[in-house]
Amino acid sequence: MNLYSRIIVSIIAVISLGSCNNDEKIPALRGKVKFETIAVSGKLPGRIIEISVEEGQEVKKGDTLAFIDIPEVNAKIKQAEGAVTAARGQLDMAFNGATLEQLEQIKGQLNAGKAQFDFAKESFKRIEAMYQDSLVSRQQYDEVKMKLGMARAQVDALQAKQQEVEKGARTEQINQAQGQLDRALGSKEEVMSASMEQYLIAPKDMTIETVSLSEGELLTPGYPLFNGYEKNSMYFRFSIPESQVYDFKVGDVLTVVNPYTKEEISSRLVAVKQLAHYSDISSTAPMYQLSEPVYELKLVPESTAAANYFMNSTIILKH
Repeated sequence: MNLYSRIIVSIIAVISLGSCNNDEKIPALRGKVKFETIAVSGKLPGRIIEISVEEGQEVKKGDTLAFIDIPEVNAKIKQAEGAVTAARGQLDMAFNGATLEQLEQIKGQLNAGKAQFDFAKESFKRIEAMYQDSLVSRQQYDEVKMKLGMARAQVDALQAKQQEVEKGARTEQINQAQGQLDRALGSKEEVMSASMEQYLIAPKDMTIETVSLSEGELLTPGYPLFNGYEKNSMYFRFSIPESQVYDFKVGDVLTVVNPYTKEEISSRLVAVKQLAHYSDISSTAPMYQLSEPVYELKLVPESTAAANYFMNSTIILKH
């Protein structure tokens, strides 16, 4: 090859290289389709008796997802019902007063006390006369006098008790019985509320994505038995570098494209936030340095009539 041929080949190569550089396009900004996720777990430990749904199934708010056997709840329900019955009986007794048998029993005790008091008075009269004639000691006189005082005190106490029973319970006693009944009813309501935890209920219209346990296994408190995503909660998530974040503003209406169906969806930018972890980046072909801060764009479709999309499927932001 002569000198002129080499010069011509070099010129063509330079022109071709420049043409390639001019035609090079920046790859489109790719993101992911996301849905608001929902986790359904139990508050109390129990064994899974029945699972009523399957993965991929759509359920309505309020649908029963599973039944959990919680033996402690049944025992506490019986205890609460017993406490309510006892407290209601105490309140009825406070309102109705003593029974006829109780009144007769107190009357008999009062008659016996009066007889002992009369006997003590006669004994004291005799011992007092003997003491004045110096026939008995001071100690014997004091003992009989003390027995007389005890007999009088016993009669006074029985008479007070008889009056209390005949008048009925005091207001304080009635309020105390009412308070015990209210507390027992509150405990019963608490137990009945806990009994509803045997049923795992769908909190919203959702699609079941995963079922983490099987029937017969033990469900611990807080462990998510069902994971899914809320229907009609689709949004698009894009990761962009700091050098591009100022090109977007919250409230902007942008267009995203399904790369496979070519469908375009008008979406509104609702949030821009910094991603603290590199693992949170959702773009499939990020064009930035690892040391550069990364931000997330969250776009929500303006129309609820958008076509069906799958979780984590790729979506493109149209420039």
